[in-house]
Amino acid sequence: MLKTHKNHFKILIFRYFIVTTLLTSCSSIKKTLNSKIADDKLQNSFHGLVVVDANSRKEVYNLNGDKYFTPASNTKIVTFYTGLNLLPKNIPTLKYLVANDTVFVEGTGDPTWLHPYFSDSTAINWLKNQKTIALYTKNHDEQRYGPGWAWEDYDTYFSPEKSTLPLYGNVATISNNGALEVSPKYFEDQTMVKDTTIKRVEFKNQFYIAPMEQDTLEVPYMTSDSLTKHLLEIATGKEIFLTQHYPEGEKQTLYGIETDSIYKRMLLKSDNFLAEQLLLAASGMVSDTLSTQNAIDYMLDNHFKDLKQQPRWVDGSGLSRYNLFTPRSFVQILHKMYDEIPEERLFGIFPMWGPDNTVEQWEDPTTEPFLFAKSGSVGNNYNLSGYIKTISGKLLIFSFMNNHFRVPSKEVRQTMYATLKSLHENY
Repeated sequence: MLKTHKNHFKILIFRYFIVTTLLTSCSSIKKTLNSKIADDKLQNSFHGLVVVDANSRKEVYNLNGDKYFTPASNTKIVTFYTGLNLLPKNIPTLKYLVANDTVFVEGTGDPTWLHPYFSDSTAINWLKNQKTIALYTKNHDEQRYGPGWAWEDYDTYFSPEKSTLPLYGNVATISNNGALEVSPKYFEDQTMVKDTTIKRVEFKNQFYIAPMEQDTLEVPYMTSDSLTKHLLEIATGKEIFLTQHYPEGEKQTLYGIETDSIYKRMLLKSDNFLAEQLLLAASGMVSDTLSTQNAIDYMLDNHFKDLKQQPRWVDGSGLSRYNLFTPRSFVQILHKMYDEIPEERLFGIFPMWGPDNTVEQWEDPTTEPFLFAKSGSVGNNYNLSGYIKTISGKLLIFSFMNNHFRVPSKEVRQTMYATLKSLHENY
């Protein structure tokens, strides 16, 4: 009996030791994080940080986790999760129906057709083998830009127009290293070497490149049904007819490249065009009409209905300042990903984030890669959400959001990295 009491007493002491150690450790981590976030650089702006243990689901830290922030490109995390749930392994690249010896085709929003990076020709090669082709372009409910996008960005590389059948990434690629080179060549006669900061006339496909410009420019072009038709005719060598009507019948789907490769590029390069087109393509899985809003509504009504703070979500890329998300919502969405996607696949797609920014190769020689996260920046805002691998072997899910600061964003990023590295080392 005495031996039993002694064993029971030892168990109680051991449990007390474990609980005390955990509480002390948590308290120490919170003090460390509080001291990091108390940095003078962050005192006149708005900041939120939520950290959760991925496996125990214990909340490690919470500062303003339920407050709304402008997410910028952290919105692409939500677009990524939407694609994972709605799009198949290979992206639908074209829908078609054969009627009376004519192939009626419509776009699906696939961004990879002749894209400068992907250069996908799956649909182009398929169209080359068809006899009579009728192109239907009215299967959408979209404006060329998203709500709240900045109008002055019309000639910047990060703001191509949205469309149901984009070609060449909806940009003209221009270089002037010894000789003027333009892709697609159709725009060659509409491109001038001129000493100007404007890269395109606002409402016309007239392009400019400065005489001393050393970089290759990607300048969005104005899309139109007639231009899409003409570019397709050049690429396929086939005559294509625009049609105002699509016949009744069951549409068939032609599939393109693997969607994982598009997700990876979107997240690594924070590519707004890919994000917008992926959300548009996802909408085609829940409706016959391609519509960003349809995809958003579906996700909010289904996969995101359990979010503790419902977001204001208006686009796929985060270009709009109308978007509003909380750090807690991002952590919830990231947790869904972790629960639903094999870790090898998830961290094969999610980018690494180093001391200063998103990286392809880890840049901190003092540590192994431990931050897999998506950044999001727009004037005076910088956010980061993702996963931390700790030295102890644990995995943390976090969202660190910073809005309305006036200091250089580099200083904010450095504070963020020091904060997240302390979690990597001490949790």
